[in-house]
Amino acid sequence: MLKGKKGLVVGVANDRSLAYGCARHFHAEGADLAITYLNAKTEKYVQPLAEALDCEIARACDVSVPGELESVFEEIAVKWGRLDFALHSIGYARAEDLHGRVIDCSSEGFAHAMNVSVHSFLRMAKLAEPLMTSGGCLLALTYYGGQKAMQHYGMMGPVKGALETAIAYMALELGHKGIRVNGISPGPVATRSASGLRNFDELLDHTAKRSPEHRLITLDDVGALAAFLVSDGASAMTGNISYVDGGYHAMG
Repeated sequence: MLKGKKGLVVGVANDRSLAYGCARHFHAEGADLAITYLNAKTEKYVQPLAEALDCEIARACDVSVPGELESVFEEIAVKWGRLDFALHSIGYARAEDLHGRVIDCSSEGFAHAMNVSVHSFLRMAKLAEPLMTSGGCLLALTYYGGQKAMQHYGMMGPVKGALETAIAYMALELGHKGIRVNGISPGPVATRSASGLRNFDELLDHTAKRSPEHRLITLDDVGALAAFLVSDGASAMTGNISYVDGGYHAMG
């Protein structure tokens, strides 16, 4: 389904991360991949995955450090000369802002969370645009907590809400170039980033009980959807938030 396509996956942390689940499906469908991870500390977990995925490019990228994201795209431009799709799988808020009340978040903490979690996706789009001369697809991972207020999700709720609105505007602005922009909203999965949320086990239990399918989702559920969305089969889909949560979002 993706044979001959070149794709970038930003935000792989380990073999349990959603980004890796997506990368695994992109690779299985024939795509050539570039992946990034946060820093040298993360590298030991990601390099074996990059090798298993036959990644032509695998490097550290901290989007909060000036020039690092730009350097990734410069390497893609030199080695590939084009890009067909890119996945943004980054979300971060400082612990004091994540665990505290939203109204107590400092302006600095708010700006940092938005910069890492939302503005970096806008930057990715701007950098990808000249490489997507024949169109392409940009994907970002979001969560239902950006639509409805949820206990213990804290500052990431407003962050994901902003991300989903940005997706709609990016779709509007890039559509005439054949560049599609979509979001994937998975149900909760036990990932490294999710471990920072308070009472996460309770959220998992609540989700499984409330969703019509009465189950939790897997990395493969998310990866299969991501592979479809970046394929030519989804060429008429843009500006969407696609839920893969066992129907949780549809329950009253």
